[in-house]
Amino acid sequence: MYGKHGFGRFAKAFGGEFPRMRRGGMKFLLLEMLKEGPRHGYELISALENRFRGYRPSPGSVYPTLQMLEEGGFVTSQEVDGKKVYTITDAGLELLKERGERGFEPPPDMKQAFELRESVRKLVSAVIDGARGTDEETKKRINEVLNKARREVYAILAES
Repeated sequence: MYGKHGFGRFAKAFGGEFPRMRRGGMKFLLLEMLKEGPRHGYELISALENRFRGYRPSPGSVYPTLQMLEEGGFVTSQEVDGKKVYTITDAGLELLKERGERGFEPPPDMKQAFELRESVRKLVSAVIDGARGTDEETKKRINEVLNKARREVYAILAES
């Protein structure tokens, strides 16, 4: 069920892949993360996913941005235990300082998609908890609630 975009096949329900980040936003996110300490690419991807539930940048957006930041002198890298670890430079810190204290702010459509995804995640968690170790009557009631919710969602979609 969970895949590359968190909800795999359910990503279409949220408009396919989530909207892309604004141009240039990734470099500032990566620099902000590296300001906290050196990390390799996968650590950065995981940290971003943990910080912004529902947003998992692809390696295809992270690694080229890290390479661009390194070529620009904003980060350095070194091989540590077979992994390329990135560290922010003074130039990278200055770039963040010039930008000002603007953290990652997803576009409104992305923010709403995050909220929907989080609601679905919580619902799935509750349903799984309800399906484990409960009696048949409880499972039946949970199923009725889910079917009612599905019908209501379709009714809302029919109105829009």
